[in-house]
Amino acid sequence: MVKITDVARHAGVSPSTVSYVLSGKRSISAETRSRVEESIRELGYRPHAGARALASNRSNVLALVIPLRAGIHVPVVMQFAVSVVTTARRHDHDVLLLTQEEGEEGLRRVAGSALVDALIVMDVQMHDARIPLLRTLGRPAVLIGFPEEPTGLTCIDLDFRAAGEVCVDHLAELGHRCVGLIGSPPEVYERETGFAQRTADGFMVAARRYGLTSTVHPCEATAEAAQAMVATLLDEHPDLTGVVVHNEPIARPIVEAFRRAGRRVPEDLSVVAICPDELAEHAELPLTSVAIPAEEVGYRAVELLMEKLEGNDVPAATLLPPRLTRRASTAARAGGD
Repeated sequence: MVKITDVARHAGVSPSTVSYVLSGKRSISAETRSRVEESIRELGYRPHAGARALASNRSNVLALVIPLRAGIHVPVVMQFAVSVVTTARRHDHDVLLLTQEEGEEGLRRVAGSALVDALIVMDVQMHDARIPLLRTLGRPAVLIGFPEEPTGLTCIDLDFRAAGEVCVDHLAELGHRCVGLIGSPPEVYERETGFAQRTADGFMVAARRYGLTSTVHPCEATAEAAQAMVATLLDEHPDLTGVVVHNEPIARPIVEAFRRAGRRVPEDLSVVAICPDELAEHAELPLTSVAIPAEEVGYRAVELLMEKLEGNDVPAATLLPPRLTRRASTAARAGGD
């Protein structure tokens, strides 16, 4: 393994000069710096992680805080995590994944140590108990999600309120007059999780704007719950012809449940899902959907954090506009005007 002394010998300088080039702690002439950097490249030298940390006063580690609470769909959460990890590696940073539900205590423990330089926080609630602490930690942080009061924070996410509206826009344009939202599991709403609450708000705002009959129902993430939900919806609203599903595990079972209830999709009933594109594309009946851009959100969250670590100003709020892709699960309302 190439050592710092090897680089120094190759470049014709002292080991301390190589250290200063790496750390930037002392001014080194451009000619000497260039010679050292060329030797580093030629020899393939990589500083030891511990030495880098000592030299820069950084750990080169980011914390990704994802409490795996009830009602969370882990496969989608892991898409965000993979994007964060791969982007962090491009910046020569590792990621410490924190999945335990520790709330404020977990943040305080990690931020109070030398383990991480900065934090990315997920599963943000409207009145998240972690927010006051995040404002005082003195460590750069980016939230994937928006609390009700985001002042003083850096947040990024899909614009879920707009996503709910876009789904209703699409159904209304197809002539549907009675629509329903089948949402996340009840506990997600009970925690006032931001993405679920904002989707429901956008759905209802758009439905009122068009004068549609509308209903919102949380649903457990099982095929049995999907079957029961369809029965409930059709009992309450026999004239239902449009549904938005914001609950990834039941996006496909919902279509089958409606078929079993005698409603063909899309001939009798249109279905729009809010879910990752690959889930919508590979369903037995490809689903019209608003994409959850996990890869882009994870990438941009890390980029924002890197800018903050360098002391640069970043936008306080980044809302990605929803993108609806029409597929086989939506059609004009039968007998519509």
